[in-house]
Amino acid sequence: MNLLVNGYKIYEIVLVTFLTSFLSVPVVIKIAHHVNAIDYPNERKVHKSPMPRLGGVAIFGAFLVGYMLYAPMTTKMLSILISSFVMILLGIFDDINSIRARYKFIVQILAACIIVFYGQIFLSDISAFGLQFVIPSPLNYILTIFFIVSIINAINLIDGLDGLCSGISLIYFVTIFIIAFILNTLGGLDVILSLIMIGAIFGFLMFNFSPAKIFLGDSGSYFLGLIIAIIALLGFKGATLTSLIIPLIILIIPIFDTTLAIARRLLKHGNIGVADKEHFHHQLLKMKFSPRTTVLIIYLINILFAAVSIFYVLGDNRIALGIYVGLMLILLFIVLKTDILFEHTKKEKVEKPIKKNKTKKKK
Repeated sequence: MNLLVNGYKIYEIVLVTFLTSFLSVPVVIKIAHHVNAIDYPNERKVHKSPMPRLGGVAIFGAFLVGYMLYAPMTTKMLSILISSFVMILLGIFDDINSIRARYKFIVQILAACIIVFYGQIFLSDISAFGLQFVIPSPLNYILTIFFIVSIINAINLIDGLDGLCSGISLIYFVTIFIIAFILNTLGGLDVILSLIMIGAIFGFLMFNFSPAKIFLGDSGSYFLGLIIAIIALLGFKGATLTSLIIPLIILIIPIFDTTLAIARRLLKHGNIGVADKEHFHHQLLKMKFSPRTTVLIIYLINILFAAVSIFYVLGDNRIALGIYVGLMLILLFIVLKTDILFEHTKKEKVEKPIKKNKTKKKK
């Protein structure tokens, strides 16, 4: 059976964007070396040799092809395209020569404003537990901009190992498609974009999974974060609070890691914008897992959280709740047993030097 989305075969959308991304990566690698968009190793980073960045350019190129061939030409889509272009430009400049955090934050807000005010994509009515209320203006705009910028930075912060950020994003888009299939809402813009992103990311992941030949770079993580936030808003605009929880469940690892990173830096009275080496994946590495195994473990946790949202949509709340509670206990264990929030300094026993008895020789 050939499933169709807006008249196009699903496998065709995924295959075309996959091939575009896959064939673009070797070219992007050469460009990255030419413009010196190279990620050099240091004491904070895991990789040991210089790696080309700009991986987001290959994904964005495939996204553009998917947009031209399959996406509807609407004001919403145009706002997404313009905002994505702004994010890609910011990421490219940041990959070549690091930009100060405050300026990146300003550009991210600008990109979010394009989505909210030009594309008219924002949170509106929220209902939960039998209660319903409308988010008043301009609070709804402010909350939506905050949501978009938060997701962009959450995805950026999780990008610390080969294939980690791109893999988590791929799981997100696949889950959104599965939920849309279950709900029989395959005609939405969120589904088209999800399929385009599935192919684009999968083609790139062939070069990004351990051992990686290219990194996603800020160009990629910013772009992925933006599209993830937009799809969450598109799929659940005006939906119930319960429905809004679904994308948040799928993104629990990036949100969990970002929240603890901010809390950790505040507890240490540090700058929340200064990077450290205490993220979720760093804690697994400290447990002596290899980088590849660490990524696979996070994939598994993320897939299980995605399963929670799928079981919830299916109406099997008991299984969903059981998986969710089990996973939250695992995350709580990691918080309590690692340095992800609090330092667990092991006091080393200082051995006192043994005093040698000096015996005076009698003459």
